Amino acid sequence: MKDVPREIDINPEAAVETIDSWLDSAVKLAPNIGVALIVLVVFIVAAIITRRVVMRFAKKQDRTNLGEMLGGFAKWVMIAAGVLLASTIVFPTLEPGDLVAGLGVSSVAIGFAFKDILQNWLAGLLILIRQPFEVGDQIEVDDYEGTVQHIETRATIVRTYDGERAVIPNSTVYTNPILVKTSHDKRRSQYDIGIGYGDDIDAACEVIRGVLEGIDGIESDPAPQTLPWDLAASWVTIRARWWTDPRRSDVVQTRAAVIREVKKALDDARIDMPYETSVRLLHDQTETRDGDRGRQREGWPAPENGHTTPRHEAAERPNETASTTSSRES
Repeated sequence: MKDVPREIDINPEAAVETIDSWLDSAVKLAPNIGVALIVLVVFIVAAIITRRVVMRFAKKQDRTNLGEMLGGFAKWVMIAAGVLLASTIVFPTLEPGDLVAGLGVSSVAIGFAFKDILQNWLAGLLILIRQPFEVGDQIEVDDYEGTVQHIETRATIVRTYDGERAVIPNSTVYTNPILVKTSHDKRRSQYDIGIGYGDDIDAACEVIRGVLEGIDGIESDPAPQTLPWDLAASWVTIRARWWTDPRRSDVVQTRAAVIREVKKALDDARIDMPYETSVRLLHDQTETRDGDRGRQREGWPAPENGHTTPRHEAAERPNETASTTSSRES
């Protein structure tokens, strides 16, 4: 049995009545919609003006990044308030309390969904308020080292010394230790130099100190230092210390000059700079040429007759060795 298609009952009068009711509702809401649009536009304009005022004030205080973040936050808060107010105007039956309650529930859901984003935003705000570092500082954080280019709402932008762009989340920057290389106007560097045990330590220190005092870029106050630092296996270690501008380029260039000039000066002064050497003593415990084992300190017991039989002779005379052993046992 075949299905008989049903006829669609089209009632034009009902459709017209529905459209008329919509139009009547729109006409009744037209004044409210107009007022709501005006209110929304006013709030948007006020939000833009507020953002500019906050940014201008922050710029005068030399806190441009903080002004951008706070200005943007204030702008969107005012726009959200305008949308809520416009909604209550268009729909008078909608209570502000209901909107606030609904906003609270949605805020919890949004908070869970955008946890990392909100965490980075708050961390960025705290960084800008407390200012552990500023744009242009050279920092080291979480295996990244370079110059801070920008502090955004989500991340801190660092240009590494290799010319790479590192985007570090603000939560990582805020919760990890930060080493600010340019926090002060001077930075100390050091280098260890090894001289021979037969050389005069005071003379070597004087030569190295004179080199440091003559290199451009090394500060005279505090003065450079040369300190005997360690008695190593192959040399006496002298530690050279000096102060320079904290920027990375100055530190690297000065260090290269120190190494180059110290090497020349010590060569001219005929002061030895030995390289690491090691001596390995190989001792055959069976050789008679090693001397009387009763007088040595290697730790093995001395034989009864004072000497041992060489290994090659013991191999050539196995019977004699066996008879000697049996006679000792008897």
